[in-house]
Amino acid sequence: MKRMLFLLFSAWGVVSFRPAAAVVPEFGTADVDSLVATLDVQPMAVTVRYPENSKSVRLSQREKRSRKDRFLPVRRRMDREIDKIKYVYQGEMITGLTASYGTLSSEDTDFLVILDNIDADGTIASVKPYFGYFYRNNRCIGVRFGYTYVDAKLNGARLDLGESNDVAFDLPYVGVKSNNYSFGIFHRSYAGLDPKGRFGLFAEIELSMSSGQSEFSFESGGEKKTTYSENIRAKFSFNPGAAVYIFPNVCATLSFGLGGVQYTHVTQKDAEGNRVGSRTASNMRFQLNLAAINIGMTVHLWDRKK
Repeated sequence: MKRMLFLLFSAWGVVSFRPAAAVVPEFGTADVDSLVATLDVQPMAVTVRYPENSKSVRLSQREKRSRKDRFLPVRRRMDREIDKIKYVYQGEMITGLTASYGTLSSEDTDFLVILDNIDADGTIASVKPYFGYFYRNNRCIGVRFGYTYVDAKLNGARLDLGESNDVAFDLPYVGVKSNNYSFGIFHRSYAGLDPKGRFGLFAEIELSMSSGQSEFSFESGGEKKTTYSENIRAKFSFNPGAAVYIFPNVCATLSFGLGGVQYTHVTQKDAEGNRVGSRTASNMRFQLNLAAINIGMTVHLWDRKK
């Protein structure tokens, strides 16, 4: 009987047995903090090693930031809108010619009241072809060639300072002839004046070299004598001007020479070609030169539609 009861209880236990579900404890923030405090977890120290030039790198970055704060970028500076009107476009090429011509006669010497019976005659002419390329809108760089011819004569005049000064004498014959050749590099900046880009102004700087020969004749003791000279000149000049399109691709220009810095070396020779002397001169002068007023014509190649 006892064995049967033991078997019945054993079978009931096997049928009614269920595995217990695993209980996962829930931790809050306070529990995590208390756990960390209990375990005495210390923060791990991390050491970062910088390269040897890290200090200079940090300084250069700091300097860049300070420069950025100290100097405003170009787009935030005052915009004077000088290049707002595109007078000439980038990529264009120009070829042109400037020329000047002037004469001098006895009628032009009436203002010389102390000279009487003046017999003078003179001519000065220059021609200067040039070529340029616009590397930016309204900005051009180019080369210029030049030739200048001068021929002036004073056949005679009388100098009279008045009876009170008792000074009066005749001036003998004097003549000058010269031929000069030049080569220069120039930079020109344009500024348009109207929205259509027909009228504009330009500022030009030029570095040029010239070389030539001169012939100076004079009368002494009833005999005509002649001396010759060779000159070399280096000049840095400033030539502003105005321009107007008279045709879609043709522009007329008027420029004024305002002087600059000049160096001249002259070697004098006699009629046989022997050297008799030399002189060197340098000066800096900024003023309107009436002899350097040039009228020119410029042709624009590969023009774009404005």
